[in-house]
Amino acid sequence: MSGPLRRPGLANLALSVAAVAVTLLAAELALRAVGYVPHRLHAAARLVDARWHMLLDCYPSNPRGYFEIDLRTAAARDRYFHLAPHRYDVVAERNPYAVDVEYNSLRFRDVEPAPRLAGARRVVFVGDSFIEGEGVKEADVCPRVLERLLNAGGGRWEVRNCGRRGADFPELNAVLEDALKYSPDLVVYVMVLNDADRSPRFQARQRYVNDWILDRGRFLEGRLSPGLHPLDSRVKALVADRVDTWRTGRATTRWYHDMYGEPNRAGWERTQGYIREMDRRTLAQGGRFLVASWPLMVDLEGDDPFADVAQTIAGFCLSAGIPRHDLRPAFRGHRTETLWVHPVDMHPNEIAHRLAAESLAPVVRSMVSAP
Repeated sequence: MSGPLRRPGLANLALSVAAVAVTLLAAELALRAVGYVPHRLHAAARLVDARWHMLLDCYPSNPRGYFEIDLRTAAARDRYFHLAPHRYDVVAERNPYAVDVEYNSLRFRDVEPAPRLAGARRVVFVGDSFIEGEGVKEADVCPRVLERLLNAGGGRWEVRNCGRRGADFPELNAVLEDALKYSPDLVVYVMVLNDADRSPRFQARQRYVNDWILDRGRFLEGRLSPGLHPLDSRVKALVADRVDTWRTGRATTRWYHDMYGEPNRAGWERTQGYIREMDRRTLAQGGRFLVASWPLMVDLEGDDPFADVAQTIAGFCLSAGIPRHDLRPAFRGHRTETLWVHPVDMHPNEIAHRLAAESLAPVVRSMVSAP
């Protein structure tokens, strides 16, 4: 009896294995047909001249049709080739779609400091790549949109963009000093969670810094990103990519929470001191100071995954007597990915910048107009 019973069992097992094999083969062929490349192998790129007068943020595709520059065209080559002659063609092949950024002598995306127009009120934004507008055209960044909104609402307003990409504390102190050369009535410090000062020991814990902004590990400095070889399994690559995304997300979440907690207690205390000093320096020059908290562009549809961190920052601002405005509610009702510059670059796009400006307009007007 055991022999005849065993044979149907083995046959069923063989059929199951064959079905799985056929399914995997079909999936493999489908992934190859659509040219699947794991997310971890996609990347943004950058071209910048040696003096940081001009920069190009470059992307592998143009899903929203927003990027007007195509580096493969003769016109683009004539205009931008001088930025990086030895790397231009490599970037143009893999990341042809671009947004250009022009800087002044202070490495701000704005005009040089000059006396304000008669009767004008002046607002200056300080921060990192979020407010500079990485991947966003000059006309669409929050300071430019806010300037138009304020002027349309009455009075004469000048809004200056003193964002500087890559600036965290203590580097943001130098950004403020340069920004104060504009003699502002109001300084708006756009705070992003990765701004906090970190001890070397705490920083060494995190292998995935900026994974939810722009993954520096996948950033191309003028070289081709790695690809899959012809014999590499696309199914295996897909599974590995999903596992890597989950693992990275979990580690990154923990790191951002810890940055404002006991594991980085000394760094957070120094950060509070830096923000107090920003407030003091601005007040000493006759201006007012506002912290505008810009959330990471993740999970905007649901509950804030960093609500405890936001509460910590809000509590500090309240105790320090520093006005704070939370920008997260401005993005409510929008799917998170619709507010990204690109799937490989989770900086806020032009829609997010407009929403932030609309949220800030009444706050800025009331602070500058108040006695």
